[in-house]
Amino acid sequence: MSAYHLDAKLAQQIVARTMQIIDSNVNVMDGRGRIIGSGDDQRLGELHEGALLAISQERIVDIDEGVARHLHGVRPGINLPLRIDGQIVGVIGLTGNPSQLRQYGELVCMTAEMMLEQARLLHMLAQDSRLREELVLNLIRVDELSPALMEWAQRLGIDLNRPRVAAVVEVDSGQLGVDSAMAELQQLQTLLTTPERDNLIAIVSLTEMVVLKPALNSYDRWDPDSHRQRIDHLLSRMTETGRLRVRISLGNFFTGPGSIARSYRTARTTMTVGKQRMPEQRCYFYQDLILPVLLDSLRGGWQADELVRPLARLKATDGNGLLRRTLVSWFQNNVQPTATSKALYIHRNTLEYRLNRISELTGLDLGNFDDRLLLYVALQLDNNHL
Repeated sequence: MSAYHLDAKLAQQIVARTMQIIDSNVNVMDGRGRIIGSGDDQRLGELHEGALLAISQERIVDIDEGVARHLHGVRPGINLPLRIDGQIVGVIGLTGNPSQLRQYGELVCMTAEMMLEQARLLHMLAQDSRLREELVLNLIRVDELSPALMEWAQRLGIDLNRPRVAAVVEVDSGQLGVDSAMAELQQLQTLLTTPERDNLIAIVSLTEMVVLKPALNSYDRWDPDSHRQRIDHLLSRMTETGRLRVRISLGNFFTGPGSIARSYRTARTTMTVGKQRMPEQRCYFYQDLILPVLLDSLRGGWQADELVRPLARLKATDGNGLLRRTLVSWFQNNVQPTATSKALYIHRNTLEYRLNRISELTGLDLGNFDDRLLLYVALQLDNNHL
């Protein structure tokens, strides 16, 4: 018996389709001879002995009036085994005069088997897709590939030795109804997989999708700019064809054990930091946010509390944020007084006064490199530093 099982929903679809071909009641029996689809609802669930004969003898079984009287749950007709890959998975029965039905039987059986084959292929594709997703979810969570995971990938035809970089796609929640959102997500998956890009995709949550992209270009080199261009192109296509607003973050590229999991973690943190700092943008890149992404792991810990303490003293006194904005501009202009003064449209003496005031309030010497670094890191940890 084939590993494929005929279910009641498909059986009823076969009944509906075949009864359009032939003016006769049609029954579909499963591999155990029980009626699971019928033009006569009252017969559902009955054991059909004619189907059992067709299964056990592996042939078409005609049943006339005389034979029908000696079998349980059987009416005159013809019973044809349904096969997939040569294996019987069920029986289709046509009610009526066997001699008259014989000419239609093979056509009806062929139609039913085509529907079975199509359903099986769709089932296999769906199963393959689910297995690929599960593999991706495992890859982004483990730091070392187990033999079982490698065998799993091999069976799916996925080369785990191919270098990949992780991208996170975040969908803005609450924009559309569930049905519309699902349709948009399917469209997004299509955009990410066609033309064939060898992307591995998985849904991580209701609002997050991860894409493991081939990392190297045609010259086997890591080229972040080419990935930027592709992501910009994808976002423009999404804007043209869909209503769903998405954000995309690209993580860092790593090699060696756990490279995919590390890349995914940098992509997720890049998304978090990018939304905090540049909420108006739709795509973020690790290479643009290296320091704040690396420092983000400190957030919530005692180290971060210590690092931001001097800045907290400044903010407590700097009600209108003037001194904080001056400090940010000073760092943005590489602590160059002339460039900073021009950027702020102030005199150099004014800038010097403000920097001295910052030193007093923070207790840090801005002429000292370590103290400067402490303030710079504190700004990186401050969500509202810009």
